[in-house]
Amino acid sequence: MTTERAHRTPPLRAVVFDVGNVLYGWDIGLLYRKLIDDPARLRWFLAHVVTPAWHFQHDEGRPSAETVAELVAQYPAEDALIRAYVPRWLETISGPLPGMIEIVEALAARGVPLYAITNFSAEFWPGFKASAPVFEHFRDVVVSGVERMVKPGPAIYQLALARFGLQPGEGLFVDDRIENVRAGEVHGFPGHHFTGAGRLRLRLEADGLLKK
Repeated sequence: MTTERAHRTPPLRAVVFDVGNVLYGWDIGLLYRKLIDDPARLRWFLAHVVTPAWHFQHDEGRPSAETVAELVAQYPAEDALIRAYVPRWLETISGPLPGMIEIVEALAARGVPLYAITNFSAEFWPGFKASAPVFEHFRDVVVSGVERMVKPGPAIYQLALARFGLQPGEGLFVDDRIENVRAGEVHGFPGHHFTGAGRLRLRLEADGLLKK
C-alpha cells in the first residue's frame, strides 16, 4: 500500500499553455501580405527570406540586430522588407484563437493555477504581453528567449517545474506541436496536443479542471 501511494501520479491541479497557435494565432504572412502585392513574390519571400526558421533564432535568444543584419547581407535587395519585421512584428499576430480566452477565464474563475511555457523572443515578448490582457490570469510564464532554452529541449521543462512549484504530473501541458507535448510528458507534464478549443475543453472537463 505504501509503495503504491509513493508511485501514484498526483492529480492535475494546474494548466500550462503554449502561447503561439494555442492562445493566439501567429503567421508571418499576415504582415507581408500587406507589403507584397504579387502572390508569387510573396510565396518566394516567405519561403526563402523571412521564414519561421529564421524567426526561431529570436526564440532561442539571438538579438534581432544580429539576425536582421545577417539576412540583409544575404538578401540585400529585400532590405526594406526585412527591416520591417521587428518594428511591425505585432502585425504577425492574428488575435486570440476561437474559444481560448473563454477557457482561460473559466479556469481562472475556478481558481486553477495557470502558467505558460513559450518559444518566444525576449525582445518581442513585452510588447506582445502588454497587448494581451489574458496574461493577467497567469501566475508565471517561462519565455524561451529570456532563458535561452527552447522546447522541446528538456531544460525548459525542468526549469518550468521548479519555477511553477509543480510536482511531476500536476500540470497539464497544452501545445500545438506534438514533439513539444511528447517532450513535456517525458519531463513531468501530462500533455494535450492542441487542435482546437472544443477538444481541449472536453479534456479539461474530463480531468475535473472545468465543469461539464
